[in-house]
Amino acid sequence: MNKEILGIDIGGTGIKMGITDIVTGKLLTERYKFLTPKPATPESVSMVIKSAIQERFPDYQGPIGCGFPAIIKNGIALSATNVDKSWFNLNLEEYFSQELNTDVYVANDADVAGFAEINFGDEQIRDEGLIIFLTVGTGIGSAFFYNGVMIPNSELGHLWYNNDIYERHISNVARKNEDLTWNEWGQRLNTYLKHLNRLFSPNMVVIGGGISKKFNKFSDEIDLPFPVIPASLQNEAGVVGASVYAYDRTK
Repeated sequence: MNKEILGIDIGGTGIKMGITDIVTGKLLTERYKFLTPKPATPESVSMVIKSAIQERFPDYQGPIGCGFPAIIKNGIALSATNVDKSWFNLNLEEYFSQELNTDVYVANDADVAGFAEINFGDEQIRDEGLIIFLTVGTGIGSAFFYNGVMIPNSELGHLWYNNDIYERHISNVARKNEDLTWNEWGQRLNTYLKHLNRLFSPNMVVIGGGISKKFNKFSDEIDLPFPVIPASLQNEAGVVGASVYAYDRTK
């Protein structure tokens, strides 16, 4: 069975892809990034992906794993917050498999990124108990792990806050749009994490996504009764996790 698998991480801002050695969790290629088209319809996104594969991986043959920013159940998108609404209720696995002419396996983007971090990231996040993995970027993605077992489609960025959802208040896009300093944004994040503590009492929170590279800029504002650490795989987690997810589905 092929253990070098192409993973694609679709986000509201960028589409990332690369080939992963699923045994080691290491990327065997660069992590290529392409801008997510606007509007991000199924047709426009698949066109970008097809062009990118032809350009960067013309000789690749095999299954493809894909992380997608939505609730995914049995391959079907049950939400479409940071992409075009036309994705809603679409069977992504059938659609992408037909468009890319190979088997494509799709899961929530934060779930696959968290899975990669739990299995290939920093040793300290493998403790028993409840671990919440958050991806902070265009929105807020989340993944639950209890004693190493993933509970899918948690969408903690959609918790209600101030007549809206939390991710529109504490995402990286919100930080940029409101021109917040890192300290100001860190205080907001800390308030959100305190809310998660009241609801779930986690043993640890791991911060992933693009913001993980800037952790030292806001970490002084984090004050919680459990460890909050940056994801060691940083932006590679989504691609790596998508690859491993596809491998697990083909076993």
